[in-house]
Amino acid sequence: MPETAALVVLPARVAFDNASQVLEDLARELSARPDPVILLDPCKDFDSSLIAVLLELIRRGQAVGRRPQLQAPTPNLLKLAALYGVQGLLFDECH
Repeated sequence: MPETAALVVLPARVAFDNASQVLEDLARELSARPDPVILLDPCKDFDSSLIAVLLELIRRGQAVGRRPQLQAPTPNLLKLAALYGVQGLLFDECH
């Protein structure tokens, strides 16, 4: 992790009913950080909405030249990303 990295911790739960709020909260936090890093393993309760949130955060970050790094994905998150065919888009740099 770069010395200037700013860690943003994913909430314990991301699902359909709170995904929009999580996205906006994380996007706001990440926009203020020079080298954003999202810590994923605190999130134990999630559905496919988390995949959408992560993809959108990456899209927004790339649009301003600051792609967030995704750190410590759980095995279940890796499996879900693989199921949807986006593991490489999300986690290439994690492995």
